[in-house]
Amino acid sequence: MRETHVMRLYVKNDKFIFPMQKKIALLIAFAFVIKTANAQVYKNPKAPVAERVKDLLARMTLEEKVGQMSMNSLKGSMQNPIAYGVCESPFTNINDIATLSISAKKYAKEQTRLGIPPIQIGECLHGQLAAGATIFPQAIAQGSTWNPALIEKMGSVIAYEASSSGVDQALSPLFDLIRDPRYGRNEECYAEDLYLVSRMGTSFVIGMQGDPSQTIYGIGKDKVICTAKHFAAYSIPVAGINLAPASVGERELRSMFLPPFKAAVQKANIYALMPAYNEIDGVPAHANKWLLQTILRQEWGFKGYVFSDYEGLKHLYTFHHIAQDADNAAPIGLNAGVDLEAPSPDVYEKLINLVKTGKVKEAQIDSAVARILTIKFKAGLFEKALPDTLALKKRVHTPDHIALSQQIAEESIILLKNEKQLLPLNINSLKSLAVIGPNANQVQYGDYSSTRDSRSGTTVLDGIKQLAGNKIKINYAKGCALSGSDKSGFEAAVDAARNSDAVVVVLGTTSVVFSGVGWNGHAPESEPKDPFTCGEGYDVTDINPDGVQRELLQEVYKTGKPIVLVLVHGRPQSISWEKENIPAIVEAWYPGERGGNAIANILFGKVNPSGRLTVSIPQSTGHIPVFYNHVASNKGFYHNPGSPEKPGQDYVFSSPGVLFPFGYGLSYTSFKYSNMQVSSPTFSKGEEVTVSVDVTNSGSMEGKEVVQLYLGNKINSVTTPVMALKGFDKISLKPGETKTVKFKIKPEDIAVWNVNMKLVTEPGTFDVMIARSAEEVVLKKTLEYKE
Repeated sequence: MRETHVMRLYVKNDKFIFPMQKKIALLIAFAFVIKTANAQVYKNPKAPVAERVKDLLARMTLEEKVGQMSMNSLKGSMQNPIAYGVCESPFTNINDIATLSISAKKYAKEQTRLGIPPIQIGECLHGQLAAGATIFPQAIAQGSTWNPALIEKMGSVIAYEASSSGVDQALSPLFDLIRDPRYGRNEECYAEDLYLVSRMGTSFVIGMQGDPSQTIYGIGKDKVICTAKHFAAYSIPVAGINLAPASVGERELRSMFLPPFKAAVQKANIYALMPAYNEIDGVPAHANKWLLQTILRQEWGFKGYVFSDYEGLKHLYTFHHIAQDADNAAPIGLNAGVDLEAPSPDVYEKLINLVKTGKVKEAQIDSAVARILTIKFKAGLFEKALPDTLALKKRVHTPDHIALSQQIAEESIILLKNEKQLLPLNINSLKSLAVIGPNANQVQYGDYSSTRDSRSGTTVLDGIKQLAGNKIKINYAKGCALSGSDKSGFEAAVDAARNSDAVVVVLGTTSVVFSGVGWNGHAPESEPKDPFTCGEGYDVTDINPDGVQRELLQEVYKTGKPIVLVLVHGRPQSISWEKENIPAIVEAWYPGERGGNAIANILFGKVNPSGRLTVSIPQSTGHIPVFYNHVASNKGFYHNPGSPEKPGQDYVFSSPGVLFPFGYGLSYTSFKYSNMQVSSPTFSKGEEVTVSVDVTNSGSMEGKEVVQLYLGNKINSVTTPVMALKGFDKISLKPGETKTVKFKIKPEDIAVWNVNMKLVTEPGTFDVMIARSAEEVVLKKTLEYKE
């Protein structure tokens, strides 16, 4: 082709051109050929992504391709002439991360043959995992805000901070459901409900990646790639033990556990997905072609790349034992659809020899690398500016970001009990207040944090002192540790209570900083030495308060002083005794760096509590699992919604009901619901129905209410939940103010996976319920779907 092209330049009218003209023409022709051959389309930002990928892939050696399917540290990437696909930010301060990012990316662009930049990975579950970054409330608290717009804003801020240090991709958020409180990673999840998880998770992704409906080309400035974790059903391990198999059938999997991931793909356009460590029906997720190819790519149209969980491919032969060694594991993972191995190329480095020996086709490698390169181009990595270390102070941990962290904490805190309106405390009538408990003067941020040093944030004790000033005498006593049997601090705690007008007791758990399988427990020397009781890899057999915390509370209770219990922890705990005996209970989860200020504002009424439970709180470990969206044959979990009848099943020595239901939370004001309207009593395919309700603040304090819409009780060809959340809206109302809240119901909202495993909408009648929680339906109407 090239010779013919050149000949055409110096043949004219079937005659040769004059010798000098011929020489000039030949030189021009060969220069054109060389220019055409060397034109680096992949470096042209104006070229279509598909063409850039094709051009770059054609230039790569097999070794370079496999390098793109691998991960290394930022520092380690500067020791290899072949660029890596991704590089991990170390767990250090944000300034050092930025400096390493500059060096690693300059090296990749200038010292490797093709100059392919790596995707810089960062942990960003509730803020970038880097000292100096803003620490937001843990994910379980984020869910409890029931405020997707607030979480979207948070995602945007986290992306802004993380991108400032060079981060291109966040290993978050989790789209797992909370179903077993024994499981230590509950704190990293939003809720037990698929709809709520979908809403909160997609909001987080849109905040970090940008709105897919507004972004024409990839990821914009100050945004980062998100990773959907953990695919799939990872959070329901047998016996609540991390990494254990998930016992779940296909219908339940498709109905309950896959929809949040589908929303991430189709509504938020998420760019990366991480398979779970677990197995379903004997097939590990990293080897599950049905999940990663059939469902994810073929059914849902996922266009991103699949990022292995750390050592997930290695687990195929060290943990799951479906492969003999790395050589056998590599083609299993590749065939399943895993594109990139983390945290190091232990398995996929074998692909080079496997291709050369004919055991793996290079075309499979090309497909995986093409997906990785596509995301790199869409994220603009070839054109992206290096971090500006001088600008970090102005971009990270700003007053606005810190204030947002506190606002999220305030909207996440849940008032569980308030007997005789003990709360809010009156700052003008209290002369002294005891603040007691192992988490009273200790910050708790949850796992995937850079620290637990109390100097990094505000403790509950600090928050109360800052708010009370000189108006109230504060008597502090730790009382006991978070775990263990030492009661030597009880006496001081009881004395503090006796010498005070009221008592705030702060109990809970603590989670390891950093996290991840393989480095649990490696906390810095400056960290508190309490044994970790929550977080990744920290599962429990008993969900009662740990150690002697309950006994401490019981001793303080004997003083007869008014007590407020504040829970700062990462998992639902059984607080049956506490509910029965303590007049006021506040659920704060892990509330971020300004959690102490947020809790103090709630306790003294500066802020009206508006958080709502996203999980059902069980009576005891023996009651697990409990969740509101159960099928009718499990109606013992909850009372039949909207009906006074008692649960249909029972234990010998206990009722099966919950301590506190999904969606529950109290306020310092009251709300009245009225005038529920359904736009039509029937609807059909292609139609939608509008449901509206008036909500009035009938109390004396401004407050926020979470209006919840549930559908249920419909007769289907397969069993379905008695009720399912299909809409919610968090509204703010001044005293006496009324607002009308509207919801849309579409046929897809009542679709089921039928006996033939087809997603269909079946004709029938079902209930439309407006509720304050899953156990408090306030208004109900009937709606019929017709074919």
